[in-house]
Amino acid sequence: MKLTLVERPLVPPSASPYRLLDEQGQEVAWANTFLDAQRLRQLSLRSLRAYAYDLLHFARWWEQDSPRPLSQITQSTLLDYVRHQLDQPPQPTPQTVNHRLVVVHGLYRFHYGQEIPPGQSHFQRTYSTRSPLGYGRPRPRVAVGLRLRQPRRVIVPLSAEEVAQFWGSFRTFRDLALVGLMLLDGLRSCEVLALQLGDLRLAEAQLWVLGKGNQNRLLPLPQEILEVLEKYLRLERPLTNSPALFVCLKGRRRGRPVSSPGLRSLFRHHRLRSQIAHAHPHRLRHTFGADMVRNGISIPALQHLMGHSQISTTMLYVQLAPQDVWREYARAVAKRTRLALPEVS
Repeated sequence: MKLTLVERPLVPPSASPYRLLDEQGQEVAWANTFLDAQRLRQLSLRSLRAYAYDLLHFARWWEQDSPRPLSQITQSTLLDYVRHQLDQPPQPTPQTVNHRLVVVHGLYRFHYGQEIPPGQSHFQRTYSTRSPLGYGRPRPRVAVGLRLRQPRRVIVPLSAEEVAQFWGSFRTFRDLALVGLMLLDGLRSCEVLALQLGDLRLAEAQLWVLGKGNQNRLLPLPQEILEVLEKYLRLERPLTNSPALFVCLKGRRRGRPVSSPGLRSLFRHHRLRSQIAHAHPHRLRHTFGADMVRNGISIPALQHLMGHSQISTTMLYVQLAPQDVWREYARAVAKRTRLALPEVS
């Protein structure tokens, strides 16, 4: 069965704009009612889109021969689903597979009000966990579903020299403000693009940011970015009715909001121009987080600045980056060498 995903912007606010359709153009009811429920939960459109594509992937596998009721899903079914994914080139990452499994578990709970039964496979296991900050006794937890082991993330920020070289390739105040908000305030690329003129509080040097999960946070504006924003608004921003803070400066889209493809194209151009191949938007955010930790910021404060819902995510920045390890290693080796050298009389 051929299934497709379409976007219908003109739907009621209580319905998901992303819809799964079968080969006759009819809606796949079990998937779309679940998406509508997530819309009622006030999930962002980006999250809804990710859920929809995960459902599409599962539905194409689940109904590849003929439609089957969801009630037949078991843990053995999920084992076959994971095996199917890992056998397909290119192989998806463990994070992608785990997210698809989470969506399927949520889909089953939504329709049947219980966890997926074991079938012929049993993945229930116990493990212990403790606070992300390392205090307290380990507490037992029970895992009831299949989950792939994910590699430990290592935060690799840009060096000061790489930041300076990449920053020096920009010429317009708009682009400098875009990059500066990611580098000096830790904003995500989608958060920068979603900024509105009304979010600026220039007199107080503050900025309202709408982050993941539609959570607002108030951030300070560094003096450098404050000056760049003022010059952008006074000298560069075209006269337009768009409420977006960052708009296109020229071309057919002059005066219209900067889009995600436009931002990716901008970074791609400046990576080539500056010869900093790994200067991606999210790497700038990682650089902000790592720099804040190096300078002694408290973890709860950093969690608020970066808009993390879980402090365990913020704790990733506490881990030493590879260049930190090598810098400390070189310092220790140099000190040991000086101590080992004989005194010159």
